[in-house]
Amino acid sequence: MGTALLAALAAAVLGVVSAGLVRAGRREARAEKARLAEDAQRQARRSLDAVWAMDDRGFEEYVAQLCRRDGCTQVERVGGSGDLGADVIGYLPDGRKIVVQCKRFAKHRSVGSRDIQTFNGTARAEHGADVPVFVASCVFTRPARNFAARHGLCLIDVDLLGFWNSGTTISSLVELDISRSGTHHRLSPDHD
Repeated sequence: MGTALLAALAAAVLGVVSAGLVRAGRREARAEKARLAEDAQRQARRSLDAVWAMDDRGFEEYVAQLCRRDGCTQVERVGGSGDLGADVIGYLPDGRKIVVQCKRFAKHRSVGSRDIQTFNGTARAEHGADVPVFVASCVFTRPARNFAARHGLCLIDVDLLGFWNSGTTISSLVELDISRSGTHHRLSPDHD
């Protein structure tokens, strides 16, 4: 065999091995990215232990504090009897009015469409919300998520709440919610 043929054969073998290594590296990178995302979600949920220990009023104040931390202005906790579905009202950094309904439920519970429908009936009509947000310390049922999607409501479930608690801003969560569907709803795991 000539030197040129050996060099071509070596180059071909090297190319096949390199391509295999690149594919393996990409698979490993995807697996690592998925593992890191799962770890982040577990860590975010773990950071919510104090939330599940709060009473309703404490949870509303906690959500108001997160809004203030993220640069929202004129933030008020207004929850209580006769609140007409608004627990926190303020303005996002971009000037849009945010109206928040808070539900602090045990982690094994879920928020159904009835609660979302009630909030939808008052958030814009009674409170003038530009961005109606429903925050829960648990998950939303599929019917609740579907209703929210049809009516432009932003849902922050336990997973997003964990990320919000860990430093993700409310503006980012609202934009994430919009970008996922073109409306204000959160796609989360099915928990009906």
